Amino acid sequence: MAKGKGTVSPCEVKEALSQDREFLKPVVQKALQGILEEEMDELVGAGRYERTAQRVGYRSGSYTRQLVTRVGKIELRVPQDRAGQFSTELFERYQRSERALVAALAESYVQGVSTRKVKEIAEQLCGHELSASSVSRMVQRLDEELTAFAQRPLCADACPYLILDARYEKVREEGVIRSRAVLVAVGVGWDGRRQVLGVELANRESLTTWYEFLVGLKQRGLHGVEFVVSDNHEGLKNAVARLLPEAAWQRCYVHFLRNALDYLPRKADDDCLTELRWLYDRRNLQEALADLQRWLEKWQGRYGRLCDWVEENIQETFTFYRLPLQHHKHMKSTNMLERLNQELKRRTLVVRIFPNAASCLRLVRALACETHEDWLEGHRYLDMSLLRDQRREPHLAAFLPANPEGTPGTTEAGQRPAVPAVPTN
Repeated sequence: MAKGKGTVSPCEVKEALSQDREFLKPVVQKALQGILEEEMDELVGAGRYERTAQRVGYRSGSYTRQLVTRVGKIELRVPQDRAGQFSTELFERYQRSERALVAALAESYVQGVSTRKVKEIAEQLCGHELSASSVSRMVQRLDEELTAFAQRPLCADACPYLILDARYEKVREEGVIRSRAVLVAVGVGWDGRRQVLGVELANRESLTTWYEFLVGLKQRGLHGVEFVVSDNHEGLKNAVARLLPEAAWQRCYVHFLRNALDYLPRKADDDCLTELRWLYDRRNLQEALADLQRWLEKWQGRYGRLCDWVEENIQETFTFYRLPLQHHKHMKSTNMLERLNQELKRRTLVVRIFPNAASCLRLVRALACETHEDWLEGHRYLDMSLLRDQRREPHLAAFLPANPEGTPGTTEAGQRPAVPAVPTN
């Protein structure tokens, strides 16, 4: 069986650098061609010109196919087999987000709200001149795929970890440019792999929009959530408390440290926040609380307003100490989701202002779908057996399950992690 066809050696990279300014194009072309050849090897059960008892089919030449990528147009030889069974998801998967980007740019051009530069970029990515009919066909095919992704059932396995966040995009509506919230939910299942659970567009972040978003996830089968990470948005906290009362809530410590700047003078001592950040590197809650007390004693005299605020709110950021030590780094903040948002921002900046809400949702969903598939096929993100072991042996860490009413229990130090109260109205 042929192996390593998609591997590019350092010598080949150096040669491409010295001979061609567009050095990435031949590198990407070689890697993608290798993927196609390995897929054919798996189908027929043998490498090219290889004799083996495991062979179940035979090659039958190849045909040329162009693939438009971010490094330019690449020409590939797509292998064929005699039975006509060979198919690859390489083109469809790789170009899903590209087609969404092209569709957004094309819609801008067709609706006359963009510039000549946008038209040139869209045609360069698409590979041919754009028209209203071609854009319509492109959008229709893409929407069918993304709708299936957005509405897929989530009932297969429980999702103990849930991360929620939102970002904003500019959308043109009735001639007015408005900011629209993109709500994103990422989960980690008992298999330890990440997955994008949902992506929706809302007018703004509020209790209503987050409530409807979480209701949609639960209707699709989301269950077994034990730990939720988010920022301190009141609407989001209250929606989590209403719909996921059994889950412990973790306030993102990165957002918390940013909020702390509001309680410091402009020329404050940098050591103050640095030492506060160190509290999140402790092995357990008891160590963190002991260091917190020392931090308060040290800085109370100089920054009393900050210390009062920290003492009142920091318990919300210590909930992650309930989890296994190896999970602390990943679950004490929304950084995992922030990295996905950064990728969304990098791609949506090409469009800048979306011609309508549908084109905005289409692009962010396409990017989320691409990331979701990469996560499922990539390495396991967390070892969830550690959480199972901790459940069986609670003495391994300070993890305490929620009480029957859904409110997290008190810790050994007698401190009650903060959980948003359910609104009465």
